Amino acid sequence: MSRTLLTWTDRGAGPPPAHHGPRPEQDRGPVLRLLDHERYYRVLVLVPEAGLRGGRELKREAEALGCTVELRAVPLTDPSDHEQLFAAVRPLVEELRGAEGLDVLLSAGTPQAQTLWVILVESGLLPARMLQVVPARFVPVPHPHPVRVVRMPVEGFPEIRALREEVVRLRADGVVRHGMVGESAAMRTLRSRMLRVAPTDVPVLVHGETGTGKELVARAIHEASPRAKGPFVACNGGAFDDGLLASELFGHEAGAFTGASARRRGLFELAHKGTLFLDEVGELSARVQVGLLRVLQEGELRRLGGEQDVKVDVRLVCATHRDLKAEVDRGRFREDLWYRLSGVVLQVPPLRERVDDLPALVARFLEEQGRPELPVAADAWARLAAWRWPGNVRELRAEVVRWCVFAEGRVTLEDLSPELRGIRPASTPTADGVRPLADVLADAEQQAVRNAWAATGGNISATARALEVDRNTVKRKLASLGLRRSPP
Repeated sequence: MSRTLLTWTDRGAGPPPAHHGPRPEQDRGPVLRLLDHERYYRVLVLVPEAGLRGGRELKREAEALGCTVELRAVPLTDPSDHEQLFAAVRPLVEELRGAEGLDVLLSAGTPQAQTLWVILVESGLLPARMLQVVPARFVPVPHPHPVRVVRMPVEGFPEIRALREEVVRLRADGVVRHGMVGESAAMRTLRSRMLRVAPTDVPVLVHGETGTGKELVARAIHEASPRAKGPFVACNGGAFDDGLLASELFGHEAGAFTGASARRRGLFELAHKGTLFLDEVGELSARVQVGLLRVLQEGELRRLGGEQDVKVDVRLVCATHRDLKAEVDRGRFREDLWYRLSGVVLQVPPLRERVDDLPALVARFLEEQGRPELPVAADAWARLAAWRWPGNVRELRAEVVRWCVFAEGRVTLEDLSPELRGIRPASTPTADGVRPLADVLADAEQQAVRNAWAATGGNISATARALEVDRNTVKRKLASLGLRRSPP
């Protein structure tokens, strides 16, 4: 990795501090002595405006060693003033936030400037490695380690670290709460588990029915993680055939197959230092599963048609609506890959199991559509709560969009979709009198509920036991049939 050196120079900015003492004639100064031992792609030298002449001399000497040097004057009248120093370097800290391969030199500049580097690095504001050049008078010739990497123990900065961790935790909590709407017990449990797993790098398997918001879970985990500044790349494994998916994930070299006219990086490479969300992981072919397992185990891949391995640093979040353990038992999914993915499994509850969240979800979708004040009638709310929501949150969002188009002053029962109102399109029998199977089954189910309801005298628990379903299912079925207190 190409590294950048960030350092002060006070050469020529005034008399040296009293604690420095006389410098030996052969001592060229800490910056040049560091450059004798370390190679840098870029050297950024900060210098007080009064020391520009000496800074230019240092620039020429450093460039003679093969470095690219940028001299940056900072508005300082007193390099020992902590307040001035912080005000001077603050724009630079913002500029370098998220930088990689950055070193700061603690041996140059005033003691106050050196102290400031330590505070900025240890607080996490400046992502840098701290270096110290051993003073020349303490260096035997030859010296085995003339440059030290300075590391501070956690106990050295407990308050700063504690505050940083608290800020990270609060930010993560806010991100997860914004992305995952609802205060039901199921959603509180899901959010709690997401907050635990977000700061780690372990693979995550998100399990849930279609439309429950599995990609929202993956995105919230990414945004609440240390990788939030990196890319979030999403891919649906069921949307590609075998060969195309392998190319999509792992990339290919020119000429790898017909039509591959140029090298193409895959999604894993595009997600480097970030998160890759792979939906429908249960649909992957055996060939793609092997490549995925290698990335998880080794952190490297090989492009199709390639001869060299490519290192990648990616956090993988997968999702599926299938029972992957059952797929393993059937021989359709690799057992070793299952073990790699199943360390952290997040279960996203279906909407029918968290009907208490309907008001919050409806409010969010109305706000998205620009009609946050649109009221919903009580009988419409009752029908929403009774509906099974086979399409889950995605279906609810489509329903709310429909209201925003057609509803006038309020959402009434008549504004709901025909399915929610219990109106099924009349089926047309074929010439020989045969009806669609879905209609036959729906009628049979309704009759079974009516019969059980009548046989049990209108007892919900007894009806649920008779039909071998749970009480919530019985309540929904009764509501859809308009049955409440008395049996038919």
